[in-house]
Amino acid sequence: MSFASGKSIQASVVRSAHALERLNCMIIDDNRHMRSLLKGVLRAFGIRHVSEVADAPEAINELKSMPIDLLITEYALDTLDGNDLTKLIRTGSDSTNPLIPIIMLTGHTERFVVSRARDVGVNEFLAKPISAEALYGRIIGTLFNPRQFVKAKTYFGPDRRRRTSKRFAGTEHRTSPPEFIQIQPWVIDDKHESEFVDQFSL
Repeated sequence: MSFASGKSIQASVVRSAHALERLNCMIIDDNRHMRSLLKGVLRAFGIRHVSEVADAPEAINELKSMPIDLLITEYALDTLDGNDLTKLIRTGSDSTNPLIPIIMLTGHTERFVVSRARDVGVNEFLAKPISAEALYGRIIGTLFNPRQFVKAKTYFGPDRRRRTSKRFAGTEHRTSPPEFIQIQPWVIDDKHESEFVDQFSL
């Protein structure tokens, strides 16, 4: 895996450094080198509080005692994979934060992998090798332009229909009306909030 950064994000990273410094992020990956790479990239974005764990059970345990605002996980983990972890966070009876934003990274780009990640409630999915620019864009979009959550009989997570078309006149295939939960943009300190949200509203 490699990170390719470009000049196009450098100014944005500098502007957002203060805004993201209060963010608490957790990395889950069983590869120590990959965790180190990711941590370095997140620090370059201005994210100062980055914790790292090697597997899903450790992540679940840490989430019970740590206030985490963003979770970045590898798909192919031992014992429980990234999808299992996401499902436990979204629907587990003892989950402390079922609404936490989750970004999944993987070298597996098969359609069923992407589809399954979406169906368990992952917010964003990035295929390896990823660029710093792509990761940055997903983080900003997830935090500051969050999709509403859907609570249905067989699903709980961000709305899988990324935009609602007013022109849609077809049949609603859901058997019963789901409950929608509006997710508020991540709160920044007052000093940087208005400037940052204006810059990165998508």
